[in-house]
Amino acid sequence: MRRIGKVFLGAAAALVAASVSASAQYDKAYYDDMACRQYADQAVQPMRDQAGAQTAGSALVAAGLGAALGAAVGGGRGAAIGAGTGAIAGTGAGVANAQNAGAYIQQQYNAYYYQCMQQRSGPPPGYSPQPGYAPQPAYGSPPPGYYR
Repeated sequence: MRRIGKVFLGAAAALVAASVSASAQYDKAYYDDMACRQYADQAVQPMRDQAGAQTAGSALVAAGLGAALGAAVGGGRGAAIGAGTGAIAGTGAGVANAQNAGAYIQQQYNAYYYQCMQQRSGPPPGYSPQPGYAPQPAYGSPPPGYYR
């Protein structure tokens, strides 16, 4: 009975040691991931701010231009129609620009994240050269006794 207890205790100790080692690897990967996400998020934050300001600004400018154009063409009632039409057109243009900006910002985020993770993981493992064929013997003089 004692032998079984010692074997069980040894196996349990090995399992604990292996799980601690695996836990340390997962913790490092988790912290690297979180740090790189934060780095990439901070790097693209100015782009996000600019895209948001441009979206709101384009809707306001389009509404103002629509109102001015409507007032010039149709008076007071035309100004209201022009402002509404301009706001709708400006909002549509702003949404299209926001989608394009969002896609660009996501690409930049991915690039910053990838670069950060590459720096944290270190260089890729080296590979040994593939085995090739042995060099072929060079053609020399014909063997003795050979006539052409």
